[in-house]
Amino acid sequence: MDIAVTVNGRKYAARVEPRLLLSDFLRDTLGLTGTHVGCEHGVCGACTILVNGDSVRSCLTLAVRADGADIVTVEGLGSPDQLNALQTEFRDKHGLQCGFCTPGMLITGMDLLKKYPLASDQEIREGLSGNLCRCTGYQNIVAAIRAAAVLRNGSAT
Repeated sequence: MDIAVTVNGRKYAARVEPRLLLSDFLRDTLGLTGTHVGCEHGVCGACTILVNGDSVRSCLTLAVRADGADIVTVEGLGSPDQLNALQTEFRDKHGLQCGFCTPGMLITGMDLLKKYPLASDQEIREGLSGNLCRCTGYQNIVAAIRAAAVLRNGSAT
């Protein structure tokens, strides 16, 4: 089947098998390997991307279902030379260790920052509940998202 998508602001057209997963399309067809594949069951959140502004598990989504979509992967958030605010906070607050969950955490964090007030750490933790991290204990990830929320709101802690 033929699909056309916009990924990180760039338009792509491709012929894909009907059963190809969106995670595999991003990684294998487009070479965007920042989207990680962990559990392949939608449980860990490592494959989380934004599709039309909403967080989606790319390992559960067929590429053909993304036809016409605007997709943002972790590569679309910033660059090593120009990190976005959340990436900067992850770096400054040490919100990662091994880094495997980081792309999904960043994308989920961006979705949370866009949609919710994130007035408390508990609210952030609930928002992250679908993303698993085996290294950090989430403390620094929550601190990074909280700091980005403070920056977004223009207030001081």
